[in-house]
Order: sequence, then C-alpha cells, then structure tokens
Amino acid sequence: HSNNRPKRDNQAKLFIEQKKIPFPVDNHNTNEELAIGYVLIGNGLYDEAIKHFSLLLQGDPELVSAIYGRGIAYGKKSLQDIKNADLALYELNRVITLEPNWPEVYEQRAEILSPLGRISEALGDLTKAIQLQPSARLYRHRGTLLFISEDYVAAMEDFQQSLELKKNQPIAMLYKGLTFFHRGMLKEAIETFKEALKLKSDFIDAYKSLGQAYRELGDFESAMESFQKALMLNQNHIQSLQLRGMMLYHHGSLQEAIGNFKRCLQLEPYNEVCQYMKGLSHVAMGQFYEGIKAQTKVMLNDPLLGQKASSEYLKVKYLREYSRYLHSHLDIPVAEYNVDQDLPGNFKNHWAKNLPFLIEDYEEQPGLQPHIKDVLPQNFDSYSSEVQKLICTADHLGALMQYDTPGFLPNRRIHRAMGLATLEVMQAMHRTWSNSKVRVNGKTRQMQWRDMFDIAVKWRRIADPDQPVLWLDQMPARSLSRGFNNHINLIRGQIINIRYLAYFDNILDFIKDRILVYHGAYNPRGLLEVRQALENVNKVEDLLPIMKFNSKTRDGFTVNSKVPSMKDSGKEYDGFTITITGDRVGNMLFSVETQTTEERTQQYQSEIESIYKDLTTKGKALMLSTELGDADAVCNLILSLVYYFCNLMPLSRGSSVVAYSVVMGALMATGKEVIGRIPKGKLVDFEAMTTPSPDSFSKTAKSWMNLKSLPSWYQSLPSVAETFPSTRTMIEVLNTDSSSHCPKKS
Repeated sequence: HSNNRPKRDNQAKLFIEQKKIPFPVDNHNTNEELAIGYVLIGNGLYDEAIKHFSLLLQGDPELVSAIYGRGIAYGKKSLQDIKNADLALYELNRVITLEPNWPEVYEQRAEILSPLGRISEALGDLTKAIQLQPSARLYRHRGTLLFISEDYVAAMEDFQQSLELKKNQPIAMLYKGLTFFHRGMLKEAIETFKEALKLKSDFIDAYKSLGQAYRELGDFESAMESFQKALMLNQNHIQSLQLRGMMLYHHGSLQEAIGNFKRCLQLEPYNEVCQYMKGLSHVAMGQFYEGIKAQTKVMLNDPLLGQKASSEYLKVKYLREYSRYLHSHLDIPVAEYNVDQDLPGNFKNHWAKNLPFLIEDYEEQPGLQPHIKDVLPQNFDSYSSEVQKLICTADHLGALMQYDTPGFLPNRRIHRAMGLATLEVMQAMHRTWSNSKVRVNGKTRQMQWRDMFDIAVKWRRIADPDQPVLWLDQMPARSLSRGFNNHINLIRGQIINIRYLAYFDNILDFIKDRILVYHGAYNPRGLLEVRQALENVNKVEDLLPIMKFNSKTRDGFTVNSKVPSMKDSGKEYDGFTITITGDRVGNMLFSVETQTTEERTQQYQSEIESIYKDLTTKGKALMLSTELGDADAVCNLILSLVYYFCNLMPLSRGSSVVAYSVVMGALMATGKEVIGRIPKGKLVDFEAMTTPSPDSFSKTAKSWMNLKSLPSWYQSLPSVAETFPSTRTMIEVLNTDSSSHCPKKS
C-alpha cells in the first residue's frame, strides 16, 4: 500500500495546517509523524495507526499525542472486539494523568466506557469535559446517557442546554420530547415533537413518536395522521406499520390492522410483534386457521440462550391454547358451558399473572377440527331490521362507557360488545324480576349475582381474546391463599401515570387524614407540628419530609382505605393499599394495589350476596308497582352492589367496564335510561375505590348518568341471548360493520 503514501502525506500536511493535532509539540517533524498516525485512524487503518504510534513512543515514551492516538485507535477497535477496550482505557488514563485539562480526552473515554455499561463513570467524564469547556455536543452526549439511565429530568435539562447553545438540532429536540413522553407528560412531548418537525420536516422518527404520543393520549385521528406521514416518507417504515397496526387493533378495526401486520411481515418475516398481532387479530375475528398458523410461527422462535424472551413469546402459548378452546366451542350455546370451570386452574393462574408457560402435566387443548369452519364475514344487511336496531342501540350504549381521560383509546369493538352486554343484562334482570329463570352453565335456574356479571364478562372476553378476563376466586386454592395483587403505579420515580391524574388530589387528602389519625394516636404531642406541616402539602412529593417525623415511616409508609359494610353496620373491610416510598423527588414510588385474598373475597361476596337478595325482592316488587320512590331504592341497591364489586376487583382484567355495563343494564331494567357520559378524567373503578361509602358512590354515579325514563321500544328489542347464542354468532356481530347504517346519535 506504499502507493498511498503521497496522498497520505498531503492529508497529514492539511491536518497540521488546520491545527487538528491533539497535543502538538514544538518539533515540526514529530508533528508530521503524529499527523500521519491520525490520518491512518481517519482512514480506518487502526492496526497500522497503532504500529505507527508505538514506533514514535519507542523514541519518546512520554509523547502524549501518540499515547492519545493509540488510545483512540484501540477505542475504534473495541467496537469490533471488546478486548481492545481495556487497552484503550489504559492509554487514555495515562493521557489524563499527564494532561488533566483536555475536555476531548474525557469525551473519548466516555465513548469507550458507555458501551461497556459503565454509565456512571462515563457520565462523570462528560461532566468533567463540560466543566472544562461546555458545548452543544457534550450536553447532547451527556443527555443521551442520562436518558438511557432513565434520569429523564436531568436528560431533559441537558438537551435543553444543548439546544440553547445550538438551535438547529432535530435529534436533540426529538430526545427532549422523548424525555417528556417517558415521564407521561404527553402534551409537552407532542409540542416538542412538533418543534423537531419544524427543524426537519422529513423527520420520520419524529412523526412516529408523535403518533405514539397521540395514541397514548387516546387521540386516534391525530395518531393515524402522524403514522400516515411517517409512512408517506418511507412506506417501508416497519415501526410505524407495527405501531399503527397495534393501534388499529386496540381501536377495534381488526381487518385494517391485519393489513398493516401483513406489510410488516413482508418486509421483516421474523418480526415477532407483527406475527403475534396478526395471529391475535385473525383469532379475534374467528379466522382460526390463519390465526393459529401465525401463533405457531411465534412459538417456534425460541429465544437464544441467555436472551430474555419477548413478551409475545411468553403470551403466545396461552393465546394458542385459548384459541383452540374457543374454536372447539364455536357452535356450542354459551349457556351450556363455563370458561372459568373448563380451563385448567394452573393455566388460568399463570395466564392471569403473565408468567412463563411452565405447567406440569398440562394437557393441550384439541387441535383444530376440520368440520368446524371459520367464522365468515357477516353483512349488516343480512340481519333483520329488529336485530339491526339492536346492534345500533348497542353501539350507542357502549360509547357512553368510553372514558374521557388521557390514556384511553376508544375501542369500537369493545363498545359494541359491552353495549350488547348491557342490553342482555337488562333483559335478564327483567326476566328475573318477572319470576322467570335463566339458562346458565347447562342448568335452568334463578339468576344469581355472579350470573349477572358473567353476561358482561362473556362479552368482554370475546371482544379481545388477548386479555384473560377470569374470576380470581375460581383460581386454584393455592394461588388464591397467596392473593392476587392488582398493582397500579401512580408515580414511579420520574414517571407519572396520566390515566389517574384526576384522583391524585383525592388520594392525597385521604392520606393526610390517615396521617393525622396515626399521629393523634401514637404521637399526640407532635400532632400540632404534623398538622401545620400537612397544610403545606399540595403534591404527593410534599409528603416525603413529613415521613421523617416518625422513625416508623422514615423509609416509606402504607395506608389502607376502609370500605364500610352495609350488612353489619360499624364493620369495615380492607379497601386498597396506598404505598409511598423514597427519600426525595425523582426516586419516589407512589402506588395503589388491591389484594384479592380468600378472606377479603368472602367478606365482599357476602356483602354483594345480601344486596343482591334485597335487589331481587325489591325488583320483583317494582315490576308490580308504580311508585317512583321504589325505582329509586332499586337504583341505589344496584349502585351499592357495584360499589363493592369494584372495591373487590374480582376479575383479572376488565372489572371496570364489566361493572359499568351491569350498572347500565340493571338500571334500564328498572325503567331508567342512561343519557350522560362519564365526566372527563373520571374512572368507574377508581371512583368506587376512593369514595368512602356506597351512598356517596350512588350519588356521584347518578350525577354522571343523568337518568331519564326509558323509552318503551327498548322492551320490544329482540333477545340478545337468543339472537347471539354461540361464540360464532357473537364474533359475527362484533365483526359486522354498521358505520354507514346506524342513525347518528349526538
């Protein structure tokens, strides 16, 4: 390669003229030799550069520039082979000992440390470099490492500093937006992603992140538009296809979702997320052959040794077994079997807890039987006009259950399913109060409280087969005695859960009350001081200093809510647990959880049992009475019953929407129609959990629902249970498209 020599010498001369040599010396010849070494690095000839610098160091072992050059070359090689990292660090440490005030050496060392996972050392080096000579690049570099360490607040400040020093940095702006996104500050994230797009109008990643932020916010239209723009810039942008497909699935547009997953898989046949979601979408629509084929592909994708299995890989075995179960039961009337009893206990337990599928002596569900055909597309026009009216009414009722809260994406499929559940509950309660029996689990009998909820569970389950909607008290005894924790982080470190923002103040006031009660009992002398300190508490983090008042609460504390009994006045049950730990803002955990233990379950169920008995008696009387007050008493019983249901949290998923559709259906059976929508920021389950009594919950819920008297045509709607008796007919009606047929309701 000697023929490259003249070219290289020219590059070296330029290198010197542009004063690019680090640590130059007074001797021009030496500088020229050093420059050649750096040019070798620039041309990617690292081994030759190392040889070259080593020769120079034989002549002068203290030649800092050569030590530094050799360190950089080893550093470049460490990207191919990690063994070179130690050699690089050894050289750079020597440089720093000899010349401690050169910022770029610290930056070089940080670049070698961070891929080794030595993030805190790398951060130390960048901080030192910034002290010596701040620059937009250094702040951005440090911000990126802070971002990786999940210190989003500090990262945000660094990206901000970087942007102040140098405006036009779309990538720094994107990262600044991502720091907000990861903290749950979606509105700020959206603003910042838009800023990034002002700096670079064809910034695909910024459109993708903008789409994600809108999706998290629950704004379907804006998210679609952003993903669309990303895909217009690059029609093969896999992440956008994947994210858009998942959003369409969770919006209930399954056919469109499948189109996105197919495109994704054409581009990347081993994409596990797209493969899993394609399988799920097919099964949800009743296309079991295609669905199980896709699921099996995910199952064959074993993680490599020592690699963490993806969440798709963990879930797919449950989905495939459950899909086979659904397929074999497609045409059996739903009233003749019970999913909670049919699925093996350990299977349900592991599935609900999202554990790896390791189940001893597990007997697989039967494979697909060819005589059971897939669900065929159902045309809206093929239903009779009465059934069409039933479907349109269901769509309207289901939409009334939609939360108007950041973080909840409207799902049309769930709206339809839960609207039908509401109508079926209405019809079943009406039958029960008119002394008729119902058909449940192969028997004809009086309807019990659990049967009423099971109507809604059945519909919620079929609307999204990905989520295990299972009764926790039907789990194996062993796992029940340990209890199921339904755990929700409200604040974890710097991450805020925006779904529950409207309840932060509620919960905070509750905690303050409990702290006063506690200090009143155990620290009466300090009560005044605590009371004064609490007056300045406006945010959860303001509680941290107060925890220090007492050695027991120094590291954190737990507060239990209490739920009063209606059956035995004066008795209280455990509600949910609030935990706060941490010693400073930024590393605090603020969470709530309900623990479904056996004892707690029995207490709540006896409460529900007794209300339901009362409800049945009063409901039967109501059918014969014309007194307005009677309907009101029944209405309060229904809401009280659901108050205990929500506090119990008896299902592995979906308790909230199941509860609300039972409320709406049962109220409709009393002759009341729900007109109102759930107010902004409000959630059914949290409302019940943070309300101190069933009466006050009834008041609140009634103010939401704006009850009017039910139009008489509701009574003449066809029976939901008879119109959709099997899983097949239920899936058909969820698949059918009514968008151009139903009258628009405001």
